[in-house]
Amino acid sequence: MLLEIRQASVDRRLFPFSAAVERGQLIHLVGPNGAGKSSLLASLAGLLNAQGDILLNGEPLAEWAGPRLARHRAFLPQQQSPSAQMPVWHYLMMHEVQQASATEPLLMHFTDALQISDKLQRPLGQLSGGEWQRVRLAAVFLQVSQPEGQLLLLDEPMTGLDIGQQAVFDRLIPELLNRGVTVIMSSHDLNHTLRHADCVWLMRPGQPALQGKPEQILTPEHLSALYQVSFRQLQVEGRPFLTTFA
Repeated sequence: MLLEIRQASVDRRLFPFSAAVERGQLIHLVGPNGAGKSSLLASLAGLLNAQGDILLNGEPLAEWAGPRLARHRAFLPQQQSPSAQMPVWHYLMMHEVQQASATEPLLMHFTDALQISDKLQRPLGQLSGGEWQRVRLAAVFLQVSQPEGQLLLLDEPMTGLDIGQQAVFDRLIPELLNRGVTVIMSSHDLNHTLRHADCVWLMRPGQPALQGKPEQILTPEHLSALYQVSFRQLQVEGRPFLTTFA
């Protein structure tokens, strides 16, 4: 078992949450703003103290020293301000946590895929919002792809990405899963979750989360009750598709 979560909670921010996570899973956190998605991710990253127990590889997360934890998990917070004068390459190399010989090919793989190889010398403060998001993604992809990487936590990672860049993101995630990395990410795109996630945690303010396969959890009944908007499910080219209606 990679990750065990036992009644983890944060006062007024995260209702008690429990789950067991295996290696190589893609889990999506879905739910309205204020449901606790960011608090849960920050708690799993070891950056927010939560009540209850969180175990990584059978060890309490609170007992992991920072440098050791960084070799096993990477975290993309929802918001992060760049250091204006730091070059892109310097920021990326800060995520080289293990001095591995394969780091440079991995770095070039991710920067080429995310189309930021021509920006390595540029100061972070001169990047657009979408460019900064792609740099941040390349950094955490690099960090978790090193030999001991196991867990990637992403808080709304597709913010600022255009359609083509979202497609690149969707091609890179399976590469990590195939290496045995588990990815837990928050999302507001229900149809993207329906198509890609192995498991969904549907976060509900003040209530236990619903957990299971996307088609079992993201139903019109569950979503209409949660969002107070009427949902229906259609079939588009043989795939389920969620939409709202008045």
